[in-house]
Amino acid sequence: MFQNFALLENQTISQNLDLALKFKKNKKDNMNLKKEVLKKVSLDLDIKRIVNSLSGGEQQRVALARLILKDPKIILADEPTGSLDTKNGKIVIDLLLNLLDENKTMIVITHDLDLAKRFDVIVNISELRN
Repeated sequence: MFQNFALLENQTISQNLDLALKFKKNKKDNMNLKKEVLKKVSLDLDIKRIVNSLSGGEQQRVALARLILKDPKIILADEPTGSLDTKNGKIVIDLLLNLLDENKTMIVITHDLDLAKRFDVIVNISELRN
């Protein structure tokens, strides 16, 4: 997960999610998978909406939905709440913590100490300097 969301801005939500499903064998289930993952990230939007018409919080959740569809074992999250308001930040953090419950390994880079405290291990980079 990147600070800039790494979405194709002039494409639809559906087309952005298709990137994560490109190598899935059963293409028939793709639309259902996309609808399910959008519900999971609390987005009740027209899947044909163009990404650049979405708010920052909505774009972040589309990026998170795409990540969930890829089903990675390791997740790197660079300032996952850095550009979000409090409400959307809470939604994203709750979703990330739920992914940890699904046996994922997550590395989160953040300046937010309250956020860092919600994870099992904290490494303070400034303490690693020689």
